[in-house]
Amino acid sequence: MSENIPEDSISSTAQKVKELRNQARSHSWLQRYQRPIMASISTLGLVITAYLTFVSFSQSSVACPTNACDVVLTSPYAKLFGLPLSLFGCLGYASMTVFAIAPLLVKQEQKELRTKLDHWTGLLLFMGGTAMMIFSGYLIYLLVTVIQAACIYCIASALLSTSLFVFSIIGRKWEDIGKLFFTGAIIAMLTIVGTLAIYGSVNKPIASATLPVDATTGKQIVQTPTTRPKKGIGWEVTTTSGAAEISLAKHLKQTGAKMYVLYTCPHCYKQKQLFGKEALAELNWIECLADGKNAQPQLCEAAKIQTVPSWDINGKFYQGEQKLEKLADLSGYQGDRNFLYMLPDH
Repeated sequence: MSENIPEDSISSTAQKVKELRNQARSHSWLQRYQRPIMASISTLGLVITAYLTFVSFSQSSVACPTNACDVVLTSPYAKLFGLPLSLFGCLGYASMTVFAIAPLLVKQEQKELRTKLDHWTGLLLFMGGTAMMIFSGYLIYLLVTVIQAACIYCIASALLSTSLFVFSIIGRKWEDIGKLFFTGAIIAMLTIVGTLAIYGSVNKPIASATLPVDATTGKQIVQTPTTRPKKGIGWEVTTTSGAAEISLAKHLKQTGAKMYVLYTCPHCYKQKQLFGKEALAELNWIECLADGKNAQPQLCEAAKIQTVPSWDINGKFYQGEQKLEKLADLSGYQGDRNFLYMLPDH
């Protein structure tokens, strides 16, 4: 006795089988190329952060279509334990690259070692991707709500970190999803707590307004601000000018020297602190950020300013913080040089 199977049922079953095969093929493809893809993403992140680290240590200008990158990279949030944040990002991407390629470097004959490496580095990739994505997310939050500037490098790093997190999950079979979720929650919590603890000091004022004194010269050493700049104004200049600072400032103005600054730039603030409040009032300085007080961004664009502070003295441009002695030499100043303040490490 035979029974005919409806054609609709046969067609439906064939369609489901086809879908399952496609899913298996897709998952197999992801598993096969997960590590090379993650290694490529990590390498790209490594190149970006290494470049930013070089720029930070060399105090050169970063290649950016706007001055927003300099605003972000010179903010108090761009330093961690006194070192460029990009250096830690560089180390993070380097670690992810090593985790991604480690099992691929083991010969096929060493199956047991390769399997162990695949398991542990897979977990490390997930943990690292989670931590990097959470930390990058916090930095994007700072860009939007605090610094209010769009840095293409920071956005790119956030996208790369998120990509690493996604590929660490979908690129392999996880036997215990619950355990994976629990591990991810712990890593996310530790990252959030650690990040808030590290950056908590950024919003705290300096304990004392008294500047440290250099034992050799007896000069006071101006400090990097540790608070957020006030919107449109920046940090308050707290130093009092001496006769030498005022005299130099008047000379610079008479000779047509100009200082280009951003009110969000800590280096610009230290340059202002070197002169003091009274001398600063005599200087010809130009605010380049559009929402700054008395801003003249058109002059900065015309002068093609890419790094701040920048000095225009006798038609030549000098980038970065400058000692008052050097400004005196460059401008031909012959007056009193008994300056009260100095830059760190000078």
